[in-house]
Order: sequence, then structure tokens, then C-alpha cells
Amino acid sequence: MGQREINTDTLRAWLDAGKKVTVLDVRPTGEREEWKIPGSIHIDAYTELKKNNPDALKLVNFDKSIPVVTVCAGGKTSSNAAEILHNSGYETYNLQGGMKSWSLAWNTASIVFDASPVGGQDFEIIQFRRTGKGCLSYMVISDLEAMIVDASLPVEVYQEFIDQRGLVLNYVADTHIHADHLSRTLELAEKHGINPSLPSNDKLSFPFNPIADGQDFSIGSIKIKAIHTPGHTLESSSYLINDKVLLTGDTLFTNGVGRPDLKADKEEAEKKAILLFHSIQKLIRLDQSIIVMPGHTSQPVAFDNQPIQSLLREVVKNTQLLKESEQEFVQSLLKRIPNPPENYLKIVEKNITGDFTDVNPIDLEAGANRCAIS
Repeated sequence: MGQREINTDTLRAWLDAGKKVTVLDVRPTGEREEWKIPGSIHIDAYTELKKNNPDALKLVNFDKSIPVVTVCAGGKTSSNAAEILHNSGYETYNLQGGMKSWSLAWNTASIVFDASPVGGQDFEIIQFRRTGKGCLSYMVISDLEAMIVDASLPVEVYQEFIDQRGLVLNYVADTHIHADHLSRTLELAEKHGINPSLPSNDKLSFPFNPIADGQDFSIGSIKIKAIHTPGHTLESSSYLINDKVLLTGDTLFTNGVGRPDLKADKEEAEKKAILLFHSIQKLIRLDQSIIVMPGHTSQPVAFDNQPIQSLLREVVKNTQLLKESEQEFVQSLLKRIPNPPENYLKIVEKNITGDFTDVNPIDLEAGANRCAIS
């Protein structure tokens, strides 16, 4: 075969560096709607490629000076596409493992808060984005001390930043027990000889430092305050960083709210929806100039170095659910809940035990997240 293969790390590095590359997605249209590589081109040629039809991509007319990476769900059918394009004169690569492997691809964006014009303390927030999965995690840095929130990537990713910056990791925390990805919080904390910090709950089967409502963390010269915001889950909490940034986990998104139904029957989901309403009311009473940085996004994250964020006033303005009464909010929310993916309950159970030795993260975490309702 003339075509070659490329792995997720290499394609991620190419896109992060701004290398010119054409990413061709050949999956069926329905598979692409929620889960895709930013900037990719879609041609629904899956059926014809499965038939080994040499004319499956006869309409393709890309710039032949730019390499083409072909993508499908698992990397098999896209190999046929890569071979066809190679025979047509393109420099082609097939993405190993397809979109399943791409779920671990990531990029970053950061915000530095310069205290000098307005007083207060300097600090930086690095947003780690699983571009194909939508999971967002954070490293908060002040005076060479750090706290990591909602770690969802292999610990080596965070460790590289820690080593490059010469940081001391004081805390590793989650906003809640996650259902759409395996939490790397326990593993990262153990690597640094500290206990993980999680909102107080009676579910976890490993030692952790319980986070209470109103609890403060000190990172360098700044303060991070925990705010209990139950609803998405009963233990869900948000973290207010130096009264300027709010990490909201899956409670509040830039244009939506969290779903209240995971591991809940209809009655329990309604009770959690009521809790969520009051939690969000607590948040939107904060200073409207606070920056909201959520735990997920429903769109593929571009390699653009632009943080996924919104001013609290803009979140309120752009989210219709936040303008409704309690009864309207609950009814609207319950009507819009999508079916939970099959892997969610298993992921929750794994995060409760902290033991991932018998699972393949690529297989278990595959698929887009569906935590937000707008």
C-alpha cells in the first residue's frame, strides 16, 4: 500500500503548529453531527468505501500540495480512502484508530490576569481541551504553585506543563464525579504524593479530601473558593478563582445548563432539576463581570488558542433557560433531556472506584459528551 498511517499525537501536533493539512472525514453523516475534528472536510463515502468501490471519492479535488489525512470511526474504512487518494496522486495518511483514538487529542488556551492596572494578584489559567470529546480541564497557576481541576487527559500531559514551568502542584480537584470521561485526578494526585480533593460525598471508595461549601484554597497569592452547586449531581461544586473566574463544571455552560438525570429515575431527576435551578440562581447573583469557564463544550475545539469562556452577564443573556421561573425551568429541562450514552454508567462506576486497570479508555470514552442542555 502506498498510503501511510499517522497517529493521533502526530496529527494533533500538526494542527497545533498550524501545519497545512486536509482532514477528510468519510463517516456516515449521522456519526459526524456530534463528534468531528475541527476544520475537517466531510464526504459521506462510507458505504462505497466498504464495498471497495474505486470511484468512491471521484468528486474529490483537493490541493495536491497539501497532505490528506483520512478519518473514520475506527481507522479501517478510512484506510481504503487513503489508498484511493494515494493512487490519485495525493500524499495521504490514514488516522490510526480513527475518531476513537482522536477522543484523547487535546489543545490548550490560556488567560493571564495582570494585576498591575487594577490591583489584586497575578495568576494564569490554562484550559486543556479534549478537542474531539469536549472535555475541559484547568491548571490554575500563581507564584509557581498550581491547582488542577477536572483532569481528563493522561497525567503525562499535565506533568509536562508542570515540569516545563517548574511548578509545585498543591491540589488536584474535581467539580463532581464525572460520567463522560475517566477522571485522572486520583492518578495525578498520587503521582505527586497528595490526596485528591473532591466535593464531599459518600460514594467514592478511595481516600480523598472532602471539599465543603465555602471552603478556600490558597494557590500562591490567590484564593479559590468552593461553591456547592448541586443539580447535575448532588455533590457538584463550582470554583471561584480570586473573584474573577468561575469554573462551573457541568452546572453552567456558556449557553446551557447541566443535565439532572444521570443515575436518576424521573422523580429523582425532577428533584435534581429543582436543585440545579437554585444552584444556578446562586451563581448568577455573583458579579456579572466574572468569567465563566465550564467543564465541557458541545462543539469540537479548534486549535485557535482562544479560551472557551463567557462573561457571566453574557451567559445569562444568551441562555433562555436562565430567564424562566423555577417551574418553567424544571419542565423545560426535563423535556429536553437526551438519552444518556450507554457508556456513562460504567464510567461513573469506574470513577467511584478509581480503578481503571481493566478498561481501555479509548473504547470506554468514545463518543461526544452530552452533558449540556440549552
